[in-house]
Amino acid sequence: MSQLTRYILIPALVGAVVGLIIMALNGQSGHKPGFAGAVAAAAPAVVNIHSTKITRSRICNIPRYRQLCERFAGDPQVVNSLGSGVVVREDGYILTNHHVIENADSILVMFSNNRTLTARVIGSDAQTDLAIIKVGATKLPVIAYDADNPVQVGDIALAIGNPFGFSHSVSQGIISAMSRSLITQDRPYDEFIQTDAAISPGNSGGALVDHRGRLIGINTMTFTTSGGSDGIGFAIPADLALSVMDQILTHGRVIRGWLGVNLELAPSLDDSSEHGLRVTRIERNSPAHRAGLRLGDILLAANDISANNVQIITNVIANTAPGATLQLEVMRDNQLFRAEATIVELPLL
Repeated sequence: MSQLTRYILIPALVGAVVGLIIMALNGQSGHKPGFAGAVAAAAPAVVNIHSTKITRSRICNIPRYRQLCERFAGDPQVVNSLGSGVVVREDGYILTNHHVIENADSILVMFSNNRTLTARVIGSDAQTDLAIIKVGATKLPVIAYDADNPVQVGDIALAIGNPFGFSHSVSQGIISAMSRSLITQDRPYDEFIQTDAAISPGNSGGALVDHRGRLIGINTMTFTTSGGSDGIGFAIPADLALSVMDQILTHGRVIRGWLGVNLELAPSLDDSSEHGLRVTRIERNSPAHRAGLRLGDILLAANDISANNVQIITNVIANTAPGATLQLEVMRDNQLFRAEATIVELPLL
């Protein structure tokens, strides 16, 4: 054997032997690429939710017209809705979306082993689209959650739910973005995780989990132009969902702070990149009104947090306990001043 042949052949043989050893070890350990372990850990705690709502004309709810309705209006319409949920306590408490169970007359929950139980609504919060329902069972499988390892953009994400009625389906993607804001009048407290894992109708209320099967968020909606998944889905962060659940179980509702203003992003100040939030409305006798704020004021900071994002400041106000003082830094007519507002609880809608 020539020296050149030895230089080529011996390393190749060594590499082949090492490869065979690694393959053998992998075969012995049962290791396979993929996320079967994560799905096996999380799927038993994800449930399918079938809610039924009976609709009839409002006039039929008036006692003196009920008999007339029964005679001429025909049978009431039954509306069925499919969704998903996540078991968060072994004694039967399940997190889902508010819109999955809204106004439901009956709720059925089906587990991954095909066990089906009826559920009742414990409470809900339309502004974060979260609800808690409960089934009469104990020792249920509970989703894992790790608050010490927050998710990051680029992490693997698995969506588990009931898309289009296909029970306990799994889709895979990544975390595309964090803290997405889709502020609407009736849902001003959203702070979504964005993912390209397929989230379709029926996935609502299901689990978004990481590569170990730990809860990342509660799937809630998708952005679509086709009616299916276009690669832009949104989930409510797990820490927010669990916080809302704790408040509902403790207080029967979510307690939020209220300042009493409407805000919008103001133009850059002094040709810099710094922005503020312009006050466009002030509720009479609100904390903002009593603190001396006026229309057109520019809010620069709240509790030393820069006011260059409506969503962030909205959540700062909401997370301030009623009775606590919110320190405000305000610009008016190019004059900087500070104000203190004593926050009150957000009035019920």
